[in-house]
Amino acid sequence: MKLCRYGPAGQEKPGIVDADGAIRDLSSVITDLTPETLAAALAADVAALPVVAGTPRYGVPLKGVGKIVAIGLNYRDHAIESNLPIPTEPMMFMKALSSLHGPNDEVMLPRNATHGDWEVELGVIIGKTCRYVAEADALDHVAGYTLVNDVSERFNQKQRGSQWSKGKGHDTFCPTGPWLVTPDEIGNPQDLDMALDVNGERMQTGNTKTMIFDVKQLISYVSEYVTLYPGDLLITGTPPGVGEGKKPDAVYLKAGDTMKLSIAKLGEQTQQVVAWRRRDDEVTA
Repeated sequence: MKLCRYGPAGQEKPGIVDADGAIRDLSSVITDLTPETLAAALAADVAALPVVAGTPRYGVPLKGVGKIVAIGLNYRDHAIESNLPIPTEPMMFMKALSSLHGPNDEVMLPRNATHGDWEVELGVIIGKTCRYVAEADALDHVAGYTLVNDVSERFNQKQRGSQWSKGKGHDTFCPTGPWLVTPDEIGNPQDLDMALDVNGERMQTGNTKTMIFDVKQLISYVSEYVTLYPGDLLITGTPPGVGEGKKPDAVYLKAGDTMKLSIAKLGEQTQQVVAWRRRDDEVTA
């Protein structure tokens, strides 16, 4: 099943995408799609739900994401292109909740950005509390999978100390969706084709089967150090082809660029890149 949230930012409604690709309105069943309402959404009679007219905006597919745990350098070729050692254990970092963003909304570069970059990633949405979970049981704790763009500002990530969060947590830097796809539709999460284009040029091509640490290993490993709760988002690394790894010269995002990314069975995202500007909720001096 494909679950989603649709509508204007801040006013999203819950929905199910039917077999014909139409959004069905879930508002008569639940008020929003959250970790607490997932079971009710999955039990809904899809055919009885009204079809949503038009092509509404998709929001982040789940409200109530508690935290974003990210894994770095989880594809061997990406570690090599980054001139970094092949990890012997998963490399964990946190991505700010304030970076969560609709899958097709504008990505805004931070002020004075110079090294904006892209990363297509498989996202895992946790369905049951994970604490010291065995690898053999790990996938039983998954509510669904989603498509994520782990946007990065490399200068802030790597040249301002050792805290990756500085370059990973900017506003709009975690486009997520369009859907939460349940595990029964995905099957094996380690055989999903991945791709990302910038301005129509293919930059990343990969498959989740080339992860260094697979999804069950990651869930088990992370749960030794951080308890994962229902609704938490685990993003699992990116294949080669990021901008900083381009030869002979790195390629970085600039205002006016368009990113388009996809993962098999999880849909597509398209984002326009814009320059930094003050947001409506900012307080000015």
